[in-house]
Parts: sequence; structure tokens; C-alpha cells
Amino acid sequence: MGLRTRAAAECASHFGVRIPQIPTHYALTRAVSTLTLGSMDVVRIKPERKAQLDDYAQRYGQDLTDALDEALAAYLEWERTDYREAVEGIRRGCEDMQAGRTRPAAEFLAGMRRKYGLPG
Repeated sequence: MGLRTRAAAECASHFGVRIPQIPTHYALTRAVSTLTLGSMDVVRIKPERKAQLDDYAQRYGQDLTDALDEALAAYLEWERTDYREAVEGIRRGCEDMQAGRTRPAAEFLAGMRRKYGLPG
């Protein structure tokens, strides 16, 4: 179980909430293309992803290897930041719950309806 999942599960169990398990491995069932990156590893990708990568590489004047490396690095950095922020948000939320810094959901929702002019 990952850190984000474990933190959410601990918080939920403290308050008696059940969180369903989500499988962490999925079988690949779609057709894939094979992208060979010179002397590097072979990566299997969906044809539509290959077309997107070709387009990205052409727009930025890069070969496929550099385009894939750049796009993947940017995504992984974004994902790492998102993961850290999610874990921190879960931790703060658990601390707030344990410290009693909460308000009823009806009160919160009424405030949101007023703030955004929603019917209710």
C-alpha cells in the first residue's frame, strides 16, 4: 500500500469510514506500438500515444528520444509534486479532524451555495 493510500486508510479507519481497495496493477489489453529508442530499452505504447509523441517532437524540433524524455520528466516531476501535496493534505485533514477543527457538511455546503450563487 502506497503512502497516500496508507494515510487515507489510517484517517478513514480512525473515523470508522471504509475506503475500497483499488488494484495497483492492470493488464494491458489494447493494441500497442513498439518504440525503439536507439540503443535504449524498447517501450510499448498505444498507437494514439505514438502519434501524440510524434506531434510533440515535431512541434518542438526534437527527435523522439528527446521528446519522450522531456515529456516524461515533466510529467514525473508534476506527479511527484502532486503526490507530496496529496499526502500533506491528507495529513492536515486528519490533524484537523482529530483536533475538532471541523464544521457540519450542511453548513459548508450552504456557504458554497451562497458564495457561488447555486440553488439549494
